[in-house]
Amino acid sequence: MEKRIYNFSAGPAVLPEEVLLEAQKTFLALPGEGISVMEMSHRSKAYEKIIKEAEADVRQLLDINDKYAVLFLQGGATLQFSMVPLNLMPPANKADYILTGVWSKKALKEAKRDQTPVKI
Repeated sequence: MEKRIYNFSAGPAVLPEEVLLEAQKTFLALPGEGISVMEMSHRSKAYEKIIKEAEADVRQLLDINDKYAVLFLQGGATLQFSMVPLNLMPPANKADYILTGVWSKKALKEAKRDQTPVKI
């Protein structure tokens, strides 16, 4: 590669080259499966093995015990801004938001979408 660009922005970020090369090796088909992880069912035995191993690795890396669930989610911060009022606040409760910039405004926007009573 002539010149590698490093992305340190929020969201997608730089990965070590050896990680990318390993992913490249198995991208077309996982060894012994004949299919790419991008194409297989999330209910297949092969994928179940992958996700269980990933969860075990995350638990070990972050020292997370079985008392807590590990969730693999897509959507980034915007999804999390939606999940908090939708799942953690009973309908009769209120949420307080302190507006300090772009991200807090996005969080407030998502909370208002659910009609959660919001105090600013």
